[in-house]
Amino acid sequence: MEGYPNLFLLTDYFPNQVKGLMTIIRDRETDRDRFIFYADRLIRLLVERALEFLPMAPLSVTTPVNAEYYGARFQGEICAVSVLRAGESMEIAVREVCGKVRLGKILIQRDEETAEPHLYFSKLPPDIADRWVLLLDPMLATGGSICKAIEVLGERGVPQNRIIFVNLVSCWQGLNRLFAQFPDVRVVTAEVDPDLNARSYIVPGLGDFGDRYFGTEA
Repeated sequence: MEGYPNLFLLTDYFPNQVKGLMTIIRDRETDRDRFIFYADRLIRLLVERALEFLPMAPLSVTTPVNAEYYGARFQGEICAVSVLRAGESMEIAVREVCGKVRLGKILIQRDEETAEPHLYFSKLPPDIADRWVLLLDPMLATGGSICKAIEVLGERGVPQNRIIFVNLVSCWQGLNRLFAQFPDVRVVTAEVDPDLNARSYIVPGLGDFGDRYFGTEA
């Protein structure tokens, strides 16, 4: 997208599907079963799009009719890191398309007094610095938590240009903060919303993704 070369919108590739699926999961009348089903469909598309950024090398194989096919194979190793708790909902799609992918976890919560993100827990593969990282979090609001997660990855030796943030709904405030600090991180998102409300919820948004997905709404 103009202004942010590392921002990639799923609507540029599947405009009709994304709009239709987003309409369902944004609707407050959508029940939990339908919400999970259609959110999973969108997340699968996002993960598939994110994999397009992984490096490939030429590879030729012989087909069953004894002909040569000039193809390609992925070079390197992948790790998926979910930002707890909502990011865990995206692990299913990663496993479906990446097989025995290694998984990491990061738990970040906002300090109620300072409003700044605080790291509570992280568990990452010991060789994560040598891997491409799919960073998973469905909602990007203020950007505080995801920027903290990227800091954690950086402290473990992961270069910015090997991090692909896979995200369902972003807003401009969060994207501005993310790219100001980490311009080389790629962001793959379904849609970008214009604003945040007084509670820092994305508007129009879809509410609390984790509550709707895991069935913990009040």
